[in-house]
Amino acid sequence: MVAPVASGALEFDWTVTDVGWDATDVDWDAAADGFDDEPDHGLRDPEVRAAWAARLRSWLPEHPADVLDLGCGTGSLSLLAAAQGHRVTGVDASPAMVGRARAKLAGRDAVVLCGQAAAPPVGERRFDAVLVRHVLWTLLGPDRVLRHWRDLLRPGGRFVLVEGVWGTVHPVGIPAGRLTALLAPLSRDMRVEPLSGDPVLWGKAVTDERYAVVATV
Repeated sequence: MVAPVASGALEFDWTVTDVGWDATDVDWDAAADGFDDEPDHGLRDPEVRAAWAARLRSWLPEHPADVLDLGCGTGSLSLLAAAQGHRVTGVDASPAMVGRARAKLAGRDAVVLCGQAAAPPVGERRFDAVLVRHVLWTLLGPDRVLRHWRDLLRPGGRFVLVEGVWGTVHPVGIPAGRLTALLAPLSRDMRVEPLSGDPVLWGKAVTDERYAVVATV
């Protein structure tokens, strides 16, 4: 089993060493070369890209907004958000990922920073949306991390969190029920959107739990 861990995370809550995989051993700089080969990472297939673009359009603010994309990897979602008129700040811990993201976003209203998702190097800046895909489940103290991210949002801003649970024998991830419980003290309104039933998003059919939570603060 290989779980889709986001590159922006340097601290991990789960490891799966008994099946030959340990998140703390991942060399994300080395992985950057092939990262976009996964359909939902590179979004090279027009149908996959269009599916994610449609989801982002429904999750992010309708008007041009300041979006913080944490654990942005090679910048595929950042690029979609920028193409929809948003001002994007991407953050990733891997210099190689950051380099690829900057190349993708060249000429866009976007900046990509090298730093940890749990403590992004954005200073006093505040955002209208914090976008995070497949990162939170890897971080130690997700309640603490969510509180910090909440402080990066303007009043009325929103979390857009794409997460899931992968595997059956040794499942890893964060179930939707747990994530909504963590968000409840921080959000005045939230919705959970199941994503497992849309194979176009992943470039294949999936049976594990995949979902998005959009939570307004």
